[in-house]
Amino acid sequence: MVNPQWLRSFAALAKRGNFTRAADSLLLTQSAVSQHVKQLEAEYGQLIIRHSRHVELTPAGHVLLRFYDEICGAEKRLNASLAARDDDQGEISVISPGSIGLSLYPLLLDLQQQCPDLTVRYRFAPDKEVLDAVLNNHFELGIVPLKPDHPSLNAEFFANEYLELIAPAGASVHTWPDLENLGFINHPDGNVMATRLLSRWFPANPGVSSLPENGFINQIGLILEPVARGMGFTVLPRFARMAFARQEAIQALELGPEVVNPLWLIYRAEWPLSRRAQRALSVLRTSCETPRATPA
Repeated sequence: MVNPQWLRSFAALAKRGNFTRAADSLLLTQSAVSQHVKQLEAEYGQLIIRHSRHVELTPAGHVLLRFYDEICGAEKRLNASLAARDDDQGEISVISPGSIGLSLYPLLLDLQQQCPDLTVRYRFAPDKEVLDAVLNNHFELGIVPLKPDHPSLNAEFFANEYLELIAPAGASVHTWPDLENLGFINHPDGNVMATRLLSRWFPANPGVSSLPENGFINQIGLILEPVARGMGFTVLPRFARMAFARQEAIQALELGPEVVNPLWLIYRAEWPLSRRAQRALSVLRTSCETPRATPA
């Protein structure tokens, strides 16, 4: 391994042009700088051409200088990655279901605008992928609807996710036939969510599969677009509805008791959260809907 002090002496000489300025910048003697360069030349061959008032790098010297610059760059990246003591720089990485992600991601972008040295990496993913990503250290923070039982994960209650029946603005919906007349806008979790909600509100209903399906879309941010155009109703978490831009074109109906899923924050149990992650969480928690009851 190359002696770091020798490399610093060589880089100072290469960048400042002569031994006097290099030695002054390092608070060393000219003799020390010269000795360090000689040690490197014994290992790598001639690195400089000595002129009366300056030095010139040989091809090997240019290669070694690039190597030194790469080391310095890698050290800066390492320090940035390990800057857990800083809450205003480094990467905030979060992985979650898309419904709550629609609400959380813009909040993290607001934080990044306040702290330009922060970067946000966010991924929408199904539950299994969220667990695997946090366990494999691909993301620092994850959010899942089921509390995991894994020794390497901490799980904390994060927020309640309320299911909502969302219809076009102005639509009159009170009975099961009203839903049949509207038709269902389906999505990857549509049948499961609609079954959970509608079985509570209409216990004697013939099932979601009996409803006419007026469309299917797998992009969470677009599910409410056909609803806003009057093409049908759907069932989604409240976070997804709140993130929709055209609130005036839709309505959330209350036809029965609330159906709630608790959401759990997960992160690795073996080490503490970085300060930047803690700062992000304080922003996200205060912006999420206050739960009516914290699950056990």
